[in-house]
Amino acid sequence: MPEISRFYGIVIKMFFKPKEHEPSHIHALYGEQIGIFDLNYGNGRRRST
Repeated sequence: MPEISRFYGIVIKMFFKPKEHEPSHIHALYGEQIGIFDLNYGNGRRRST
């Protein structure tokens, strides 16, 4: 998953290649926290690792 940004300890990664890993989404990682955001619908969820 390519890293597209890093700031204030937050790492943003995006997976968008069609048919490889649907749906297209973004991961925001901060310490042990992970936010996953669907690019098609704008939905987000959070989890701890």
